[in-house]
Amino acid sequence: MTVPARPRRRWRAWLAIGVAVVFALGTTVRLGGLEAGAVLVPLVSFTPYFTVAALVVLGLVISTRSRVAIAIMLAVCLCLAWCVVPRAVSGTVAATGRPFRVLTANLNGGRGDAGSIVDLARRLNVDVLSLQELTWSERDRLEAAGLAKLLPYQVIQPSEWGADGSGVYARLPLREQTGVFQPVGHHMPVVEVALPGGSAVQVVVVHPVAPVPSTVPEWEAGIATLPPAPATGMPRILAGDFNATLDHAVFRRLLATGYTDAAAATGQGLVPTWGGRRLPPLVTIDHVLTDSRAGAAGVQVYDVPGSDHRALFADLRVQP
Repeated sequence: MTVPARPRRRWRAWLAIGVAVVFALGTTVRLGGLEAGAVLVPLVSFTPYFTVAALVVLGLVISTRSRVAIAIMLAVCLCLAWCVVPRAVSGTVAATGRPFRVLTANLNGGRGDAGSIVDLARRLNVDVLSLQELTWSERDRLEAAGLAKLLPYQVIQPSEWGADGSGVYARLPLREQTGVFQPVGHHMPVVEVALPGGSAVQVVVVHPVAPVPSTVPEWEAGIATLPPAPATGMPRILAGDFNATLDHAVFRRLLATGYTDAAAATGQGLVPTWGGRRLPPLVTIDHVLTDSRAGAAGVQVYDVPGSDHRALFADLRVQP
């Protein structure tokens, strides 16, 4: 006995509507910044992949001829595209000002290859190098590879092992600043970098804890307590491993204070920087943020042997 065509079409239509509702709920979480807890916070990181999946589902739903499901999936795709597409489109306004080259890299608990980091800093002619998960032994390897000669000024807070350590190396004179904010997470030094002509730039090394099940509240506090973008005084640059993507609400609230993500502004906002120790890069959690007195002329990412993160280079322009 064959199944009548009409009941079969009805069953497919209801299935299509059910799938569309699931995508609509996921999109609502992203749009409303409703992610919370150890499940939704990591899942929101994969919004770009969710967007691609929504487009595929839209194509499948169209074949069911369910008007309700098609309408829901069209709305879902439009909303997700509005969230994701702009970070892949370069801004139309060219950055102007003094060149200021920033390289940031997470060293994976001191496992990142020191020679590769120094080679990158030399080849890219960086002014400031922001390092996370810097250990004392890794510091020694970096200096042996020539980092201290290349970038002679430094403010470092290494750890014996693990993720706590951070540091800043610079081509230009710098000094540590205290009292700018109260870090929540790993070491996050703040430095004032002197520029030729008497001006200066403030650089903050960023590294909140990762949002694993036991640390989601601390992760959110670590990003929420970062200093907002200033309108006066020294231009402020945040550079490091934020453990957050452009799809996390707490990160978007930080941007709303007046920061611009350098990668997104140059059409590189979908380039992944982290994927775990045994996976290829999947999500974009390393960032360089600038306030309104600076902008990005270009951004590139580079693999670092031994690290689960890619290094992020931002060619910035800072207004005098």
